[in-house]
Amino acid sequence: MEGPAQNDLNKMTHEEGDPLKSTTPQISVSEFSCHCCYDILVNPTTLNCGHSFCRHCLALWWASSKKTECPECREKWEGFPKVNILLRDAIEKLFPDAIRMRFEDIQQNNDIIQSLAAFHKYGNDQAPLATNTGRVNAQRGGGFFSGVLTALTGVAVVLLVYHWSSRESEHDLLVHKAVAKWTAEEVVLWLEQLGPWASLYRDRFLSERVNGRLLLTLTEEEFSRAPYNIENSSHRRAILLELERVKALGVKPPQNLWEYKAVNPGRSLFLLYALKSSPRLGLLYLYLFDYTDTFLPFIHTICPLQEDSSGEDIITKLLDLREPTWKQWREFLVKYSFLPYQLIAEFAWDWLEVHYWTSRFLIVNAMLLSVLELFSFWRIWSRSELKTVPQRMWSHFWKVSTQGLFVAMFWPLIPQFVCNCLFYWALYFNPIINIDLVVKEVRRLETQVL
Repeated sequence: MEGPAQNDLNKMTHEEGDPLKSTTPQISVSEFSCHCCYDILVNPTTLNCGHSFCRHCLALWWASSKKTECPECREKWEGFPKVNILLRDAIEKLFPDAIRMRFEDIQQNNDIIQSLAAFHKYGNDQAPLATNTGRVNAQRGGGFFSGVLTALTGVAVVLLVYHWSSRESEHDLLVHKAVAKWTAEEVVLWLEQLGPWASLYRDRFLSERVNGRLLLTLTEEEFSRAPYNIENSSHRRAILLELERVKALGVKPPQNLWEYKAVNPGRSLFLLYALKSSPRLGLLYLYLFDYTDTFLPFIHTICPLQEDSSGEDIITKLLDLREPTWKQWREFLVKYSFLPYQLIAEFAWDWLEVHYWTSRFLIVNAMLLSVLELFSFWRIWSRSELKTVPQRMWSHFWKVSTQGLFVAMFWPLIPQFVCNCLFYWALYFNPIINIDLVVKEVRRLETQVL
């Protein structure tokens, strides 16, 4: 009799010494149930409030309500909810059969699959937020970028105030004033804008008091003789070429950004936004509708001939109306296809002497937009969405065309003050906004890698 009693006692003592074995039978499935479906938790996702739900239940809740809040206590969650790995592993080890049956049911439900796909796509599109101490510190490090953005904003405001107050009144006057009414001083101003070399002849024109009427009567032979003595044939050709344009237009043609804006306020605003949001379509527009006045000077500036590029200044390139060579077209098409913003940056680089700060803002903005475009292509590649590229291109083309048509229809009704505000905003403040966008994209990429 002592043998069996002793064995039972030893068995009870062994069970008491093993707490896991003694408590396991007391755990039931109901203790790990989701408060949405009231079944066992599958891929449990814990929110900031502490409540846990099946991931597909949370996806169904989000898809139906479009709210980023807990289904139970209605507290909003921060960031994008993650699967509670520790809780998931524990449930799968304790109740493997129940989890397997639940997975089979979920995989056969199309509504759940679609909701999960939409929920995960929403999570990928969200900017990453700090969820631990390391990320909090990383975001606090963003104070440096805040300082940079503040400084650039200050520079942009100063430039805006400067241009708004000065408005380049002399240049505006020449592009709107008939050449026959030009004074001797205005003729010299027109001459000096042809390039640095024109300063050699400034005093000669002033001493002869060459006004607009006299300028229209001068010929190449008279320019080569006293009192003008322009012996350099290239200088004479540049003056005569520009003089022919003045005679044809009756006024001074625009030769820099502010003059172009004064003559073409609507087109300048359209091109500024078109080259920012869709540079390829913007350049295509120039080729189709503004070939001689804008596209030819543009391509000769960014893709100059090697034999001419070293000695020509920017105004000479601007006056060059020759048809581009095949070599120029080849260089242009390669950059147009793969690096369209670089074309804008190169064009702005050649205008550094004329527009010191404005050109720098344009160059920085072009670089930032190139980086953002690269991030967009990387996102499409990483998500295996290359098949959607044609559809995206068509949607983008339709969107830009519709917006352009809408603006063209209501352009006469838009006050000039509003147009100026939009122009200077796109010119000076968009680069600052794009810096912030690039920083967010870099942090998003770091989060995906981690």
